[in-house]
Formats: sequence, C-alpha cells, structure tokens
Amino acid sequence: MLLMPKRDWQWRYNDTYGVLSVSLGSEMEFLTPYKHKALIPDAKSDLEFSVEHAKFYIEFIEKLVKITSLSDAARVQLALNATAAHFLMKPQMPKSWFFDVSSMCVYSELAKVFQLRCQGVDAQVMVVESNIQSSLVMLLVPELSLNGSKSLYQFECIKVMNDRLHPPKVKRQIAAA
Repeated sequence: MLLMPKRDWQWRYNDTYGVLSVSLGSEMEFLTPYKHKALIPDAKSDLEFSVEHAKFYIEFIEKLVKITSLSDAARVQLALNATAAHFLMKPQMPKSWFFDVSSMCVYSELAKVFQLRCQGVDAQVMVVESNIQSSLVMLLVPELSLNGSKSLYQFECIKVMNDRLHPPKVKRQIAAA
C-alpha cells in the first residue's frame, strides 16, 4: 500500500539516530540516511511536509510505478529519501572524479536509473535532481567504495556530471529458431 502525504506529516531531526526523519502521523516515523552535516540549517528543526514536498513525492511515486519490480514499500522508501535529499540537503559540487566517463550521451531526468562506474565496479543510482550538466543521484546498491577510505551507502546522494552516467545494462534474450 502506497502512503500518500497527509497534513500531519512533518520533518524532524532525530537526535537518537542522528539523522533526518519524517513523522508520518502519531505512530510512524521514517528515518532517512541523511546526517546533520549534509542538511541545510532549517532541517535541524521541525518543518512541515509542505505542499511542494507532497507534489514532488507524488510525482516521484508516479515515475516509480513504471518500475514494475518494486514493491509499494520500496517505492515509498525511495520517494521519501528523494524528497528529503531534493529539499533538505545542502547543495553539492559535483564529485565526478570518482567515476569513469561514459561513452554514451544520456538524458538525465527525475527517477531515472543509471550506472556509475567506479574502480571497475558498476553501481545502480537513481536521479533525484537533474539539470543540463549534472545530476544529484541516490545510490541503490548497499555500498560503493569510492576509494580506499571513502564509501557511499544505500540511499546516500552524490552529485556527478551527466557524462559519468552510464545507461543501465539491459538483459537481452536471444531466441534461436
């Protein structure tokens, strides 16, 4: 069952876990992976889940419906994390140097899935924010090592130049007659 935004939804900083959360009513709280240092100052106090946030969340859910392999719970999790990243994370400069340049030109848009290639490893990412030159992407796999000391974890975001986005690998079946 998909969760639809309600008037009582509210962003909060959860001190116990040290991350941004969204209160989904009196009995449910969703924790994002976004820590204090990655958030804008307003995210550290209680904020309403605004009409603009709800519109983005619903648009993201609608784009995710095209991905039939996702459960409703996974769609909600992706959409809430994407909404939090889009509105409440500090702006980032692209960190493209970690990733290989793609040999194909791609069109980046909200909720589109791509691959990032880092040290010979491909990792699936989803676009949270896009412009002509760069995209803020959310990691879909459990972990991606960027170098010997830095890793990205599932649902964390990184901004990259669009020339680093590789089209997803398509599994093709060959039918022999």
